[in-house]
Amino acid sequence: MHDSKSSNNLDAYTVALEAAASTLALVRRVPAPFKTLADQLIRAASSVPANLAEGHGRFGRDRFNHWRIAYGSAKEVDAFLHLLVGSGSIDEAEAATVVELFDRVRAMTWRLIHPK
Repeated sequence: MHDSKSSNNLDAYTVALEAAASTLALVRRVPAPFKTLADQLIRAASSVPANLAEGHGRFGRDRFNHWRIAYGSAKEVDAFLHLLVGSGSIDEAEAATVVELFDRVRAMTWRLIHPK
């Protein structure tokens, strides 16, 4: 496993890895009727650090496109977390912690997409 700092100097990437790992742990025991939502949540959460890393290795429009995808996936995570909390499938307090992490990722990614 690579150190997140060596594979990508973006702080957003480091926080996104933490947020995605927290998401994976959170949805481990989602009841069967809600597994499809959990699967979509896992894909969205995993997409965030992957697209941040891929964008970091690209240039120009390609770079910003991957970072925009990461931002959109982080928004998608929020929706799935709220749905699973509403269904009683995951703990609200634990989900709130993950939402906060993805809020940080979105803020950092927004600044990457819209540099001053």
